Amino acid sequence: MTPADLSRTVLHAVHRAVAENALRAPVPARVRVERTRPGGSGDYACAVALQLAGDAGLPALEVARILRERVAAEPGIGRVEITGPGFLSFTLDAPGDSDRAVLDAVREQGSAYGHGGALRDEVLQFHHAREVRAAVTADAVCRLVVSQGARVRISCEEAGEAGEAEWGLLGVTVDVYGTPPVTSPAGPSAPLISVRPVPAGATARELLERLGPDATRWGLLRPASHDRAPLGDELLVQGEGNPLFLVRYAYARTRALTRGATALGFTPATDAAPYESPARPLLDFLADHPRVLLAAARHRAPDRVARQLEAVAHAFFDFHDSCPPLPSGDEKPSAAHRSRLALAEAAGTVLAGGLSLLGISAPAHL
Repeated sequence: MTPADLSRTVLHAVHRAVAENALRAPVPARVRVERTRPGGSGDYACAVALQLAGDAGLPALEVARILRERVAAEPGIGRVEITGPGFLSFTLDAPGDSDRAVLDAVREQGSAYGHGGALRDEVLQFHHAREVRAAVTADAVCRLVVSQGARVRISCEEAGEAGEAEWGLLGVTVDVYGTPPVTSPAGPSAPLISVRPVPAGATARELLERLGPDATRWGLLRPASHDRAPLGDELLVQGEGNPLFLVRYAYARTRALTRGATALGFTPATDAAPYESPARPLLDFLADHPRVLLAAARHRAPDRVARQLEAVAHAFFDFHDSCPPLPSGDEKPSAAHRSRLALAEAAGTVLAGGLSLLGISAPAHL
């Protein structure tokens, strides 16, 4: 990572903090980073937190903490420290270290990769109409915020279709019907957060009979809540033009690669070889996954997860076609194959975990 790359990385963190409403300040045109002076900490230092503190109405140390959280997980960043009155000091990873760290994290955390505790102090009450898209959206939002540590309760305006078995087949649960009271004998409750996407225009029963649970949930969740949900037969097409099929096929392909490697007698290794350039987009998407999940939880936007999974699937196939993880013909498995297999398996883990958060199955054979 060059100083210019680091400057753009810090500026991107400022943009994200402002977009997520964690920081209220004008975004500067550029961020200056400098080599750490003798006796200082890290490789580079930056005074952007001190620059933003006045407009943000926060102490520079608090601004630095907000930015450190968003910079620390960026590829190429080994460590971020806060020094003095609010300087950010950066220690960069050696080439390849950040990639291995991402793949090791995916392997260790499995389908929980990207889950965290950023919302652990929040108690949320989601309230939705007696309508299938509202119910499925509320359920997916619940899964997302719980993955980031929040405690959640879901209420539905009234019983009716919500009591039918079809909602259960879609994975939807409701904690209480009617509008919960603002206060109770135990004290005030968390304020209601209304979940009101554009209605589906069909009942759960109709959608299940025509599409089944997985395609129904994808069709309801993939568009942004303010957009109409296309719920036609295109959701069942077994082709790469169908994003749901693409994502699930990419996952199934990663499982097939693992089976093939086992048959050939080799296993993945994250430190076996450096990655070729076609792997870079996929590595970047995997590194970005925790931030996507947190942003989707904060903005109550499961469509962001669906788009992330599509991007991972496209990047996986581009990587797979350029850098096959399995040897061909009489070729012997090499360090490069073990390294590629590790990346392919990590992609599959992220795809399966993301589908699970959307309440959609990830079949190993498709």
